[in-house]
Amino acid sequence: MPFTLAHPAHHELVIKKSRFIACVESVAGRDEAQARVAQLKAQHPDAAHVCWALLAGGQSAANDDGEPGGTAGRPMLEVLRHQEMEGVMASVVRYFGGVKLGAGGLVRAYTDAVAQAMLTAEKIPVVKQAKLVCSVPYALEGLVRHEVELAGANLLDVQHGSLVSLHFALPDHLAATLMGRLNESGRGQLQWLEGDRLDGGLV
Repeated sequence: MPFTLAHPAHHELVIKKSRFIACVESVAGRDEAQARVAQLKAQHPDAAHVCWALLAGGQSAANDDGEPGGTAGRPMLEVLRHQEMEGVMASVVRYFGGVKLGAGGLVRAYTDAVAQAMLTAEKIPVVKQAKLVCSVPYALEGLVRHEVELAGANLLDVQHGSLVSLHFALPDHLAATLMGRLNESGRGQLQWLEGDRLDGGLV
């Protein structure tokens, strides 16, 4: 089961005078991750490297930011994969302390910095969501709202035209039951419009 994070988590290591400042946090995708990296570089203008890794929406990324190839971003990415993270980026800001660590030392430092941050992180299961849309006569709007609330679904939008269209989302495994209840109580007056499944995401 994939997980995301409730809050950002941090950890700092000092190895042979080099500081490794790690952060793991939830992001929506690559654009948000790159914006976050730009923010970190602005916050740490004297840092030697800002390395990062991303797992989000089926995308992965590993950036060494000038460290020897494969010694920073990929080890960080492997920590995220091992922890079954989704919609999460890891970043490590390195201040160089004057002593080279070698390829093996760098892999260990970046791995440990992220792994230690993950130890303090609050992980939340990512529940696959179903997004449903139905239309009903005005007389049935209250009934549908009531059923949606009883099911613990999240009402996303209501549009009033010749009919009332209700957009809502709930955990995928509960969708069929709610649809059955609404079909029964709608007495043939409820129509399902095109919705979708939000794989690996939180609505």
